[in-house]
Amino acid sequence: MAITAQEIHDLLREGFPDAKINVQGDDGAHFAAEVIDESFRGKNRVQQQRAVYAALKGKMDGANGDLHALALTTKAPD
Repeated sequence: MAITAQEIHDLLREGFPDAKINVQGDDGAHFAAEVIDESFRGKNRVQQQRAVYAALKGKMDGANGDLHALALTTKAPD
């Protein structure tokens, strides 16, 4: 089942209510997301990306995931 950029945005907003979030993509499978959140401060990129994947609630898991590819940028605010 295809997923929309808005659905990804909504899932990320649940996980990061105070973040600056930008999601782009419209083919239902390939997206780019930028998540800027204070919770990332002091965490390495792997830890940041794991937090984002957790917020996506399994949408990227294996062959059954709705989301095929996500180019991800994460960071703490400047």
